[in-house]
Amino acid sequence: MPDAFTVLWTHDTCRALRKAGRVGERPPVAFSGVHTSLPAWSGARAGDEVYALHVNRRVVTVVSRMRVVDRERQDCCGTAPRTWRDPAFPGHGDWSMLGAGGCGASAVHVDATPVRFDVTVPGDLLATLTWRNRRNQTRVLKYVVDGLLERSISLQGFYRLTPESAEELAAIVDSASPSIPAKEPAPRPAGRRQSTRAGAK
Repeated sequence: MPDAFTVLWTHDTCRALRKAGRVGERPPVAFSGVHTSLPAWSGARAGDEVYALHVNRRVVTVVSRMRVVDRERQDCCGTAPRTWRDPAFPGHGDWSMLGAGGCGASAVHVDATPVRFDVTVPGDLLATLTWRNRRNQTRVLKYVVDGLLERSISLQGFYRLTPESAEELAAIVDSASPSIPAKEPAPRPAGRRQSTRAGAK
């Protein structure tokens, strides 16, 4: 069964996406790295899903859901750099803000939903989202107060969701309006959607 993960996209990354006019477009690639500013997509395999999250004014949004296609350099990546001055992935220049120039960056080809900033994670769900490590130990977010995320430190990295939380995020993305506002509004926390888990009421 495929796994699901989260990765945090920073203000700089999302600002660059907006400035380049990428809202409404589907990223064909993302980048894994070796530094905390561009975390390694450890454990992600073809078929797994990765939720790119963003925190703005303490509200968490799902910017894109990306299904991993492969993690190999392909012809679409362009010529590999010969010197440090050369772009690392010239074939993906339109999406370089996703980390092409990061420390030890490697391409991860994805099948993604369009970039958007209006798919909000409801506040009460935010308090119960759960991740698990390879030892099957689980954790929830720290610093969630009244449905808002006061500090994003718990999201900074690449983390595996529990199946239940992955299902909750999938339901939010799947139920989002197919139309994307021309001008993205400031996100607002909302009530939690009904759980999709079996036996939930």
